[in-house]
Amino acid sequence: MWMQVSVVAMGGAFGASLRFLVTRWVSQSLVWGHFPLATFIVNVAGCFAFGLLFMVISQRFAMDATLRLSILVGFLGAFTTFSTFSFETVRLLQGGHFVMAFSYVFGSALACVTATWLGVQLFR
Repeated sequence: MWMQVSVVAMGGAFGASLRFLVTRWVSQSLVWGHFPLATFIVNVAGCFAFGLLFMVISQRFAMDATLRLSILVGFLGAFTTFSTFSFETVRLLQGGHFVMAFSYVFGSALACVTATWLGVQLFR
């Protein structure tokens, strides 16, 4: 059990670090008004990677369950972020950006589900 917790934590450290770097780069390079583009990109990319990696791991490679936990739960779990998504939505609402908040919620759900589906389909 503690071995699994350790590898999930290690994967999480790498995922959170990569999210920080990607978010920082996107925030400095790509500005799109008040829209939280960095979190949107991270979540969509993470969903795509999850769909693709899940299929590759489960159908192509006999990967150790502990390593699979490290990648899917640790790395990708820390790379994507629902709490930041929720907070940014509340901030948009508080700022009176109701259409953008709705667009962010609906667009994120649609894009993330589509990205996961594409990741799965790409493997097939």
